[in-house]
Amino acid sequence: MRSANCCRPHGRERSLSSEFSAGRGPPSFVALGGDYMPDITTDVLIIGTGPAGSATAALLSTYGVENMAINRYRWLANTPRAHITNQRAMEVLRDLGREVEDEAYMFATHQELMGENIFCESLAGEEIGRMKAWGNHPLSKAEHLMSSPTQMNDLPQTFMEPLLFKTACSRGTQARMSTEYLRHEQDIEGVTTTCLDRLTGKEFTIRSKYLVGADGGKSLVAENERLPFEGKMGVGGSMNILFRADLSKYVAHRPSVLYWVMQPGADVGGIGMGLVRMVRPWNEWLIVWGYDINEPEPEVTPEFATDVARQLIGDPDLEIELLSANTWTVNNYYATKTSNGRVFCMGDAIHRHPPSNGLGSNTSIQDSFNLAWKLAMVLKGQAGERLLESYDAERAPIAKQIVTRANQSIGETGPIFAALGMAEGVDPEQMQKNLEARTDGTAAAEAQREAIRKAIAFKKYEFDAHGVEMNQRYRSNAVVTDGQIEPAFQLDADLHYQPTTWPGARLPHVWLYRHGDGAETSTLDICGHGRFTLLTGLGGEPWVEAVKKVAEEFGIEIEAHVIGPRQTYIDHSGEWARLAEISDSGCLLVRPDHHVCWRASSLSDDPKADLTRVLKTILAR
Repeated sequence: MRSANCCRPHGRERSLSSEFSAGRGPPSFVALGGDYMPDITTDVLIIGTGPAGSATAALLSTYGVENMAINRYRWLANTPRAHITNQRAMEVLRDLGREVEDEAYMFATHQELMGENIFCESLAGEEIGRMKAWGNHPLSKAEHLMSSPTQMNDLPQTFMEPLLFKTACSRGTQARMSTEYLRHEQDIEGVTTTCLDRLTGKEFTIRSKYLVGADGGKSLVAENERLPFEGKMGVGGSMNILFRADLSKYVAHRPSVLYWVMQPGADVGGIGMGLVRMVRPWNEWLIVWGYDINEPEPEVTPEFATDVARQLIGDPDLEIELLSANTWTVNNYYATKTSNGRVFCMGDAIHRHPPSNGLGSNTSIQDSFNLAWKLAMVLKGQAGERLLESYDAERAPIAKQIVTRANQSIGETGPIFAALGMAEGVDPEQMQKNLEARTDGTAAAEAQREAIRKAIAFKKYEFDAHGVEMNQRYRSNAVVTDGQIEPAFQLDADLHYQPTTWPGARLPHVWLYRHGDGAETSTLDICGHGRFTLLTGLGGEPWVEAVKKVAEEFGIEIEAHVIGPRQTYIDHSGEWARLAEISDSGCLLVRPDHHVCWRASSLSDDPKADLTRVLKTILAR
């Protein structure tokens, strides 16, 4: 018989860390005849194998940390839910290995085919307007090219998830499918998780030092840990209809990921009148159709799905191969605290929002990039546990930011409907008249056309918001600014990425040239990979000598590079000198997740003392 302090079979669990703070002391894991023994032990247990969970597993295994990932289903994603893949997420895949990045591109729809967002009455009908999206406008394309060594693409979750999961398992992750998380208890030494083997119907326990809840928008881990949330679940209802049909004659001449259909009389969904999304060009598609969240979920029959597809595409004789249909809710909900003690939540478990801006899987993968190296260093005894507190400090504000942005983007569709005369409450017949009025040669019609153009152009904040994707700056105990003032954004922070080496910001990408063969190498490529990196220039050699000594004393690996003429990496273009924001004798200290954690503008009087002070703070030593 198990101790009362062990995994209780019923009811919501109380975190044992809160019991310790109340002075109750640690629990004893006692079973009949001796000490309690879990069925399985591991260092990190990951609940969920979606983008967040699989990325965490892949990174931990790459860093040499024992981990297990479980999934309540028999396999991975069976629908192409998340798909927009931005440059920052691709940088994480690149950090896992060029072979991982290359395989993603192999299965992805490339950036140029993501093209222009189309607004139309139907795919076969009249086009209302369009905007270049996802970095395909020439000015935006230039920003993308200068910002990262990677390219944005469209990689459905049915391809991204297996890639990350395969990478994790091939590098050491122990994976269990058909294994359902039930509950957990944490204490001062670890977490005991009770799971259900869905094949045998038997419960078993897994003992881990840390638990990661990457179990989606209905996270039971977050619920059991009583993480606080703000916002509201279920603010709208939508359904997905996945089907195959050759639509190339309607779309190949105007490639796009998203075709927005404005039809008078159509039901208004959570993210527009109706959406036809390209899954694979040009024969696999997903329709997003809305329903009243206050009514029962609709039954999507083959006949219903075919009618909806024919209506939005505008082809009354269209034959489709229905693959699947499901309903989902639009949420506006984020965790204000993402972790508690030895339990960390990430991905949709902590940021629940509509697919606007394509932020879901991208942010989930970045959650994992932030946490994995910290767990690895703590587990290896290279850092104190206080380092793990920085995960919440750094990622909770991001959760709020992206949930707010995604829901704001829904509201920004309203002006398009208003300009078309299709605002909510207008009679469908009057809507049609208002829609047709834009073709007149009157002053009123000219004003309407201008309003339509402006409303569509404003959707840049959803479909080309490069700054939202790339401008994340951290503030925590894992960053040392030494009082340096954060630089203000000179351009719109949502639209434009603005590089800086201010501690807390992502290291700017610059192409350097390798001595000898002249090969282009990104500044990001010489950093990351689970270790700290020090970058300096000619005159900064004392930093390199100092960091070698400090690394040895701390028992950690720190890569050091002097950038300059006749060095391994050369700044032929002068771009690094412009963006580094330090003198040649200064230095940047870069974390394993590519974020600058400290910088010195010039050579200090005692480089070793400075580096020791900074790393003691960051690593909580």
